[in-house]
Amino acid sequence: MGEEQRSKWQGRDDLQMDLASLRNPYLEEEFQRRNVRGNMQRTGKRKKRRKKRNALLQGMFWLLICIGIFIWVLQLFIAFNEKAETGGEVFNGKSNAGVLTADAKPEWTVDYLTLNPYSRPGEELPEVRNIFVHYTANRDTSAAQNRSYFESLKDNHENSASAHFIIGYEGEIIQCIPLNEIAYAVKTRNYDSISIECCYISEDGSFTKETEASLVELLAYLLKTYELNEEDILRHYDCGGKKCPLYYVDHEDAWEDLKEEVGKKLKEII
Repeated sequence: MGEEQRSKWQGRDDLQMDLASLRNPYLEEEFQRRNVRGNMQRTGKRKKRRKKRNALLQGMFWLLICIGIFIWVLQLFIAFNEKAETGGEVFNGKSNAGVLTADAKPEWTVDYLTLNPYSRPGEELPEVRNIFVHYTANRDTSAAQNRSYFESLKDNHENSASAHFIIGYEGEIIQCIPLNEIAYAVKTRNYDSISIECCYISEDGSFTKETEASLVELLAYLLKTYELNEEDILRHYDCGGKKCPLYYVDHEDAWEDLKEEVGKKLKEII
């Protein structure tokens, strides 16, 4: 490097030293304070953004929890309504449940009575040991009319009476009580039995062919459902001595024939 070049660089270094010596310490300190303050402000903003983000995430979390609870309650509500409409849940053995599972289910109309203390108390039917057959003791009345009679008891309080099913003299079947609830049919057996009322036209209390055919199908189906057999079918007469159903009390042979027909039908659906 020549003498002229060294002199040039030496001049630059001297100039930088002179400029450094001219710096104001107060300005440098103020600059540092502002720099620190700026860093603090940026840090505070980052904390605020983080806090807002955490609050938003927490809000979304609780919203999802509330939605989940709502869906769960809605499912319970739907399940409860379905149970009320079908008359219970799938049974196990002889314990009552109510959604019938056997084949060849006979057709019937579901027309439940209004909940009331006189014909549909809404009490649980814990098990089913027998199926009782009755007659309406009200000649020339239809299934719908007898169902209306049971319904009227909630208003007139004349009596306490009902049955799970009513079979009309044309063979129509109406279900009045869910199969997981008791009916007021056999005073001492309401909590372990299902009852079927049958309409009639004849003075002797005998059933029409249509009524009897529907009765056989329904009995067989219920026996299959609750794992019973034809010997588990009883007349109201068999528990308390009431002459009900009249014709089958007066004609034991006809009663035995009916049970035999039910037994045959039961074998068909096993």
